[in-house]
Amino acid sequence: MNGKIYLIPSEMGEQNPNQLFPDFNKQIIMETNYYIVENARTIRRFIKKVCPEKNISEAILFEIDKHSPASEIETMMKPLFEGHNIGIISEAGMPCIADPGNLVVARAHEKGIRVIPLIGPNSIIMALISSGFNGQSFAFHGYIPIKDERKKMILQMESTAARTGQTQIFMETPYRNQQLFADLISYLRPTTKLCIATDITLKTEEIKTKTISEWKKCIPNLQKRPSIFLIY
Repeated sequence: MNGKIYLIPSEMGEQNPNQLFPDFNKQIIMETNYYIVENARTIRRFIKKVCPEKNISEAILFEIDKHSPASEIETMMKPLFEGHNIGIISEAGMPCIADPGNLVVARAHEKGIRVIPLIGPNSIIMALISSGFNGQSFAFHGYIPIKDERKKMILQMESTAARTGQTQIFMETPYRNQQLFADLISYLRPTTKLCIATDITLKTEEIKTKTISEWKKCIPNLQKRPSIFLIY
């Protein structure tokens, strides 16, 4: 019998795992010794934090990125066909969202492997439900362009939100958040609403929705703080 793939959420900063994950997640981590991750070092630390009694030296971690060739993915999946379960863990939050684990999941479906998502934090959904924006129609754009295409994309998202009522969700690398904010208040119309959800699940969490004209009066400190941006 083939093994199963578990999509295991991780923490989004220094947080008590008891506040984020049900006991079933810990049970799966205890029973699983094969993992596909972006960074083995950080995930070993996460596993040890969630399950301090687990012998982490027995765990085998395969590293993946968005450029991993199909041949490497096939190698990572071999334990499944030997009856072992594999856990996919993202660097932060829910795996396979802005995360290369989706490449493995796509291949698993082709091979008839069962994929099981576990309960845990999802910064995108948590930001959406806290924004006051349309939760019935929304689009997640991931990381938006850094340079030439940035203004065009921001204006396109604003136009879509105004025309359809669809919430537009996107993000940036934390050390570039402040520049993104400056671009948003420069390009967007004064009446457009912007929600910024920062440090979700952490003690420093801040989630605020304001119009662009209101944001211009209170510049937030977003530098090196994981944030989700929403336009409506």
